[in-house]
Amino acid sequence: MAFLLVLAGVLSSLCPVEITSVVDRPNDAGDGLLLTLSQPDDATGLVACMVYRKETGQPDSCWSLVLGEALPLEVEYLEDGFDPDYPLEPGIRYSYRLDVMTLAGDTLTGAELVSEVLPEGEYFNLGEVPVFIASALFLGLIFYYFGRAKRGMQMYLRPIAGIEAIDEAIGRATEMGKPILYVPGLSTIADVATIASLTILSRVARKVAEYGTPLLVPNTDPIVYTVASESVKQAYIEAGRPDSYDPDSVFFLTDSQFAYVAGVNGIMVRDKPATNFYLGMFWAESLLLAETGSLTGAIQIAGTDAVTQLPFFITTCDYTLIGEELYAASAYLGREPKQLGAVKGQDACKAVIMALILLGFALGMLYILTGNDSFLFLVNLIVTGD
Repeated sequence: MAFLLVLAGVLSSLCPVEITSVVDRPNDAGDGLLLTLSQPDDATGLVACMVYRKETGQPDSCWSLVLGEALPLEVEYLEDGFDPDYPLEPGIRYSYRLDVMTLAGDTLTGAELVSEVLPEGEYFNLGEVPVFIASALFLGLIFYYFGRAKRGMQMYLRPIAGIEAIDEAIGRATEMGKPILYVPGLSTIADVATIASLTILSRVARKVAEYGTPLLVPNTDPIVYTVASESVKQAYIEAGRPDSYDPDSVFFLTDSQFAYVAGVNGIMVRDKPATNFYLGMFWAESLLLAETGSLTGAIQIAGTDAVTQLPFFITTCDYTLIGEELYAASAYLGREPKQLGAVKGQDACKAVIMALILLGFALGMLYILTGNDSFLFLVNLIVTGD
C-alpha cells in the first residue's frame, strides 16, 4: 500500500499539465467556474487532458469527468458548468483533479486542487447592458407614440399597396355580386400570423357587412374556426347588421392539409369568388391555392411570414403582404391609437438602427483610409457596446 501511495505521488509530480487557478465565471447565475491551466512549451507525446470534479470533502469514488480537451490547449481557460449533465451548484466548494493521457497510452494523474472560490451568481449581467439600453430606447419610443396617438395627433404611415387594395377588392366583389373568400391560413391559434389574420378578418367582415357582400371563411383548425366565427359575428354587430350574419359563412372544412386545399379549390371553381384573401401561415399548399384563384379570375391579396412561400404568392397574387406588413395591417385598417403607436415606435427603432449602421460604416471607411485607431474604437463601441 505504501508503495502505491509513493507511486501515485511520483506520477502526480510528473504530470506536465496542472490547474493553476479557479475563478468564478462573471455575469452568470452562479453555475460556472473558469479553470486556468499551465502546460509545457513542448506538448509532444501528450494527447489530451481530462478534468475531474467532486464536492470538497467527498470520497475519491465521487470524482466525475466533467471536461476533456485535446492537447495542446488552444483556449486560455476551461469553462466548467456549461454541460447540463454536470451542473454546478452556487455556494458549494469543489475540488478538481486533472489527468493527462500520453501518446503511449499512459495516464498521468495530477494533484487535487481545492477551489478557493465558490460559484456565485450576480444580480446583473453587465455584458447585456447594450441590450438593456436598446430595449429601454425601444419601449420609450413605443410609449411616446402611444401618447401622441391617444392625443389624436395625425401620424404618417407609409402606404402599403396590399392593405390599401383591401377596400377596393371588397368593392369589386360587391359590384360583381360575387362572394369573398377568406383563407386564414392552416396553422393553429398559437401562431402569430394566425392571430394577425383573424384581426384583419374582423376588419374585412365589418366592410363586408356594410356592403352586404357574401363572405366565405373555410377553416382547418377547430379553435381557429371558433374564433373566426365569433369575430365575424361581432363585426356584423358593430356594423349594425346583425340580421345579415350567416352562421354558415364561417365553417370548418377539414384538418387534413391537401384535403383542405382540394375543398377550397372546389369552392373557387364552383362559386367563383371575386376576391380571395390568403392571410396567415401557409406551407406547400400556397401555390395550389393561389394558382387556382388566378385561373378563376379573382383579385387576390396574400400575406404571410413564411419566407419559403412568399415567392409563390408574389408571382400568382395581385398584392402580397411580406412579413411584418401582415402584422401592421390591423393598425392600418383599424387606426387604433395603441396599434398605431406600436407601428410608429417600431419604425422609429428601425430608423435608429439604420442610422447606427450607416454611422458604423462611415467610421469603418474612415479607419481604413486614415488608420486612426479612434475610428476603430468608435466602430467597436457602436457594434458591440464595448
